[in-house]
Amino acid sequence: MNSARASETAAMPPSATASSPSRGREASGRPRFDAPVPDGGYLWWYLDALSDDGAHGLSIIAFVGSVFSPYYAWARARGGGLAPAEQFCALNVALYGAAGQRWSMTERGQASIARTAQHYTIGPSSMALEGDEVVVRFDEWSVPIPRRIRGTVRLKPGAWCGFVAGLDAAGRHRWGPMAPCARIEVELESPRVRWSGPAYMDSNEGDDPIDHAFHDWDWSRARMRDGSTTVIYDVRAPQGSRVIAQRFLRDGRSEPFEAPPRQVLPVSPIWRIERGVRTDANHPARVLETLEDTPFYARSTLSSSVLGEPVVAIHESLSLPRLRSLPVRLMLPWKMPRRG
Repeated sequence: MNSARASETAAMPPSATASSPSRGREASGRPRFDAPVPDGGYLWWYLDALSDDGAHGLSIIAFVGSVFSPYYAWARARGGGLAPAEQFCALNVALYGAAGQRWSMTERGQASIARTAQHYTIGPSSMALEGDEVVVRFDEWSVPIPRRIRGTVRLKPGAWCGFVAGLDAAGRHRWGPMAPCARIEVELESPRVRWSGPAYMDSNEGDDPIDHAFHDWDWSRARMRDGSTTVIYDVRAPQGSRVIAQRFLRDGRSEPFEAPPRQVLPVSPIWRIERGVRTDANHPARVLETLEDTPFYARSTLSSSVLGEPVVAIHESLSLPRLRSLPVRLMLPWKMPRRG
């Protein structure tokens, strides 16, 4: 991201909420898995975690209307911009660290899913609200090397959060943390490993295709010494750019803060995804590890500083022009196979 575009970024008032209510959650912040999704739109639930000892990590995303799916994009092109979101569903599981990196995202159609308010089944895997925990059970296969990814993850929220913000001027794309200060217990059969640590869960949704609304974004979240979580969402779109900087407290409350200045990071090593982060001016950020490096997306861990406190941040950069490009669309089926 060049400095000219970065300088044009205008901060959105961090307390601004979406103009229409979030569908993928209750008012309390608890997930609601049977929420309707408009044709051409999307809804996903995301969680990530690092182990207490720093040796392991994971991210999991359950999609209704998979925003990265080439099949969904081609169906929208045939349907005049619209296609049923439930025909393009997936559970993305990514494992990092000492047990080895594995990644899976098999797409499935409506006949292979089931959704109720508290349970979402996608083929052999599921995400469910059980009591006050979010439980993910998965039995998937990694690509391109086929290896089993099987196990159970239990996310314990601490407190649910009802914060929702619009990512675009019209409020047609919305985001909000659900369990920003959570704990996780991970028990995997393949690879065989158990661990626990701090975790985070949020949700994104949109009434239109995501690749039509934005140019790129950087997102980062960091756990603070007091157990709170800071999130900075730095979004650039044709209609205007905005920054959300919010601190989420352990009791479910949240408060805005002034986003620190933007720093350009080195591009990702393989696909050269442009990355940037907002970090305290007197504490330049440093990439600790690039966890995922894809043609349109990079996930990393960073050493940075927020509100005067050194932190290790989970960081993501997304390039929508890359995602829309024909070469990337043609490559993605090798990484995202479709079954049913």
